[in-house]
Amino acid sequence: MDSQPGATPYSAPAGCPMHQEGQTSLYGPEFASDPHRVYDVFRANGPASPIELAPGVEATLVVQHEAALRVLQNPALFPRDSRRWAALREGRVPLDSPVLPMMAYRPNCLFTDGAEHLRLRKAVTESLGRLNSSRLSRDVERIGDYLIDQFIERGSADLLGEYAKLLPLLLFNQLFGCPGDIGDRLTRGMSAIFDGEDVLRANAELTECLMELVALKRRQPGEDITSWLIQHPAGLRDEELKDQLVMLMGAGVEPERNLIANALLLLLAGDASGPGPERRGTGMLVEDAIDDVLWNNPPIANYATHYPIQDIDLDGVTLRAGTPVLISFAAANSDPALTGARQTLSKGAHLAWGAGPHVCPAKSPAQLVALTAIEKILNTVPDLTLAVQASGVEWRPGPFHRALVSLPVRFSPTAARGTAPGARTAAQPAAQPASNPSVPHHHAAESHRKSKGWWSSFLDVFRV
Repeated sequence: MDSQPGATPYSAPAGCPMHQEGQTSLYGPEFASDPHRVYDVFRANGPASPIELAPGVEATLVVQHEAALRVLQNPALFPRDSRRWAALREGRVPLDSPVLPMMAYRPNCLFTDGAEHLRLRKAVTESLGRLNSSRLSRDVERIGDYLIDQFIERGSADLLGEYAKLLPLLLFNQLFGCPGDIGDRLTRGMSAIFDGEDVLRANAELTECLMELVALKRRQPGEDITSWLIQHPAGLRDEELKDQLVMLMGAGVEPERNLIANALLLLLAGDASGPGPERRGTGMLVEDAIDDVLWNNPPIANYATHYPIQDIDLDGVTLRAGTPVLISFAAANSDPALTGARQTLSKGAHLAWGAGPHVCPAKSPAQLVALTAIEKILNTVPDLTLAVQASGVEWRPGPFHRALVSLPVRFSPTAARGTAPGARTAAQPAAQPASNPSVPHHHAAESHRKSKGWWSSFLDVFRV
């Protein structure tokens, strides 16, 4: 991958479908409905392709497996520091662009290189290493119980919006040691950023509440990730602490909710044929469904943004200096060059967790969370069925994720279990769905979130 000043930028042939309207954008509904068709077109014309991540935001997407590894494993030529992003420095990227929260520089281990990256990553990995897997599983089960109780009497639910989306958000409040008010604001701000809603305001609120949390934990440390980061010998400054927490939530919430929901979709598809709740319509074990998603529908499909230090020739495609180069984990995993090799590769040989010095440091706890959350809902509600055809589910547009819009299910209504392990015996807070069947359940949930946040309501039930 030596620099080749004479190489010409990649351009698709005039008859190529990539020249059709919208074919190079990764943010429209056409791409969301069938991304692998687009990856196939890109891959047929080279290892990488020019794309548009959002209006006015140009980048290059690496779609071949071998080329992806070459970029991921070569930080000297492909650093992650987005301050190298030429178009952003020159004012050619709108400051309210929905992709900026995922791409703009923060002093965390995702956007740093070299010695600084090693210092920050060591603080993160060693703090994560203090997590107790048994306690983590109990936390997930307790949050799962709480969320299931909000819809179990109804006989229907959106397992994305009412379970898979909320569970990681509440779990991070637990892991960070958030009190009620800070946790409610943290949940609200992170949700808005992931949903692309007023990202400037949401980012400001996120920053404010995390700085409050850091100040609180400096005064009153606890057995939580925030306190462990503060206590780490790396001696992180408040701003660095805040940005490590942002990185952990950003790298954990969106991927986790998509992993849970996408695996549930796979498990619930088709006719029931397994011997119990751990096997569903496809006859898969939960572990196998998670692995299938990581190979074929990775929750974060396109990310790991790099900024070449110079013009670099990648098998005939010029990667311009200072221009974002993203890795398509989804396209790399489905590269036909791996067709034979996949039969002999280990389950974890996919690129869903990345590779190289920035490989995800939390893949083991992330898989444990998904496994526990999925088993919790399947065991608690054993007759779950999809309320729509699996082929008819809608996928949320966006350049980075592979995410469902919703996951509607039906099941036999059951009385809420307010005495689940660890719960108070007092009445549930005002998070119950509306008793009037003419009132949509999501309206009741939204009313609850406005009157009292999810984390505060959870703390009312579970004293943690």
